[in-house]
Amino acid sequence: MAKDARFLARCGAAPERKKKAPTAAILDSQSVKVSNHGGVRGYDAGKKIMGRKRHLLVDTLGLILAVVVHPANIQDRDGARLVLQKLTAAFGWLRLIWVDGGYAGHPLCQWLKALLPRRGVRLEVVKRPALHTFKVLPKRWIVERTFGWLSNYRRFAKDYEYHPANSEALILIAASRLMVKRLA
Repeated sequence: MAKDARFLARCGAAPERKKKAPTAAILDSQSVKVSNHGGVRGYDAGKKIMGRKRHLLVDTLGLILAVVVHPANIQDRDGARLVLQKLTAAFGWLRLIWVDGGYAGHPLCQWLKALLPRRGVRLEVVKRPALHTFKVLPKRWIVERTFGWLSNYRRFAKDYEYHPANSEALILIAASRLMVKRLA
């Protein structure tokens, strides 16, 4: 830390005051197929996949704060409620959550305000500028990058687990391995 401050002083830049915990997060889901081992599953009509959805809540660095795995037939807005319920017990520092258009809807924002009335957490929808064009969306690419990091593990190509809780645990183990690799 002192080394960074000395470097910034030599360059003529003042060290920025950064908070210890992130105040913003990004939420997204990913639909994956399941193996034929059984367990809960559903049909995601948007992606035309029989399987499960993985919801990730990541900070602005792409590190996982919360993960929920559920059947794919549950809409994104309803799946977001499962993830955001975890905010009642933890992550009191969050003030802003970026989401995509699948989470847009007045009931979800009102539900979040009722769930956490004193925290002042708000959802901000990052919309695509035009349909059928590719453009990197601000802040949304971070959660997509995290899904990309997880796709490096062959085990996450499909959901092989019988219980969704096991899938959640394996995602957290893989994310922990990624963090440890970066520290080394």
